[in-house]
Amino acid sequence: MKTIYYNKLSNLNFIRSITLNKIIGLYNFKWIVRNTFFKFFNQKIKFEKKNTDLTEIRNEMTLSEISHLIGFIFVALFAVYKSYSTSMVLGLIIMIPNILMNLYPSLLQQQNKRRIDKIMASNQDKNSNHWRH
Repeated sequence: MKTIYYNKLSNLNFIRSITLNKIIGLYNFKWIVRNTFFKFFNQKIKFEKKNTDLTEIRNEMTLSEISHLIGFIFVALFAVYKSYSTSMVLGLIIMIPNILMNLYPSLLQQQNKRRIDKIMASNQDKNSNHWRH
């Protein structure tokens, strides 16, 4: 968080298309996270009441997203190494859980951050319009 790259990393958007998110199954993944034991993993990213601090939740999402991306990159490098040193099948076996446990959570955080950004912008517009009248 204290690096100069954090601000750039906090606004990553790999897949902006809603259609493409549906095609790759991100909405199904979201349902799984919301309705299974995965919902208990990161309790800091939770809307408990209406006056929840969206900035704080967005920061937690960014931290989670970057952590998952770092995990994805390291495991992907290991999978590539194993693909060449052992077998392509082993590399693929390593990559499938890596995609599900690191890449998809990161993409989900990006999607959720975009939704929060819209809400925050809407609230900011409402507040600025409120003070003008």
